[in-house]
Amino acid sequence: MNLLSPDVIAILMLDGILSLFALLALAISVRIVLKWDADATTPLQYTLEKRAYLVATIIEYIFYLKLPLFLYFIYTLDLLSNILPGAMCAAGVTNATVYGMWLFVVKILDLYLFGLWIVMHRIDMRRPDYPYAKPKFLFFILIFPVFMLEYWLEWRHFGGIDPHVIVSCCGTLFSAAKTSAVSAFVTLPTPVTLGLFYGNFLLIVAAWFFKKPLLTALANLLFIPVAIVSLIAFFSTYVYEMPHHHCPFCLLQGDYHYVGYAMYTALFVGTFFGIAAWVAERLAYPAAKRWMKWSLIGDILYVALVSYYPISFYLKNGVWL
Repeated sequence: MNLLSPDVIAILMLDGILSLFALLALAISVRIVLKWDADATTPLQYTLEKRAYLVATIIEYIFYLKLPLFLYFIYTLDLLSNILPGAMCAAGVTNATVYGMWLFVVKILDLYLFGLWIVMHRIDMRRPDYPYAKPKFLFFILIFPVFMLEYWLEWRHFGGIDPHVIVSCCGTLFSAAKTSAVSAFVTLPTPVTLGLFYGNFLLIVAAWFFKKPLLTALANLLFIPVAIVSLIAFFSTYVYEMPHHHCPFCLLQGDYHYVGYAMYTALFVGTFFGIAAWVAERLAYPAAKRWMKWSLIGDILYVALVSYYPISFYLKNGVWL
């Protein structure tokens, strides 16, 4: 490994420990899926029920630890930008290898998947006959490869960073130039970008108004990429008050009052509970309507946060960027 940073080593060690626990949970989960019989009163079933509690606790703790670890991961990327030549923020560190952006995407995907597992588990535990025991452990078996992919990408990314090689800054990565990874989005006409963003948000509001969990889930799934693209293409420029600065990572820095953390948290809460509401509805759990309301609150907070900056800029200056 070329980049021997204490923060990187800490992340790899902690994720390595979580991976070992996940392997243990996987082995027991496979046996539960193959041998579970809720109607049986055999010693095997009694043993499986006890082990199911153990596995569920392990998986819960993996998720609860991954949340602060994800924030620590972002903090570490930002910290490494002070070491790598050419990097101005976490964007340069993320793009230092071909694995960086994939690692970021998979980490976010894991948060959603493990969060949905927790939803299934909590619903299952509220039923006396544990009707979703096998489905939830089968779901964990299916998401386990994604979890291990994240750890593999982590090693490949951090192991492939050379602190002596100049990396691209965010101004190059998130620009209108054809060589930029997001040039197609940055050059979209502003009316198209805003139409997609606010149109998607109105769809979420309509889904909540008509109490349609499936539509809420689909609208929130669509809102994740739409929100990120519109943030890069339009809203971020008003946070920076610079028409050519489109970086979604600099929002996490102190120069901009760490507003990115509030934005991304609101987006995650809104979209996650929007998806979870549909899962709850499919599993006949009465909290579906309440989660739809939490989803709407999160989405409203996100829309309000990003909309504040262009409106505030126009009110102060009388012009748009």
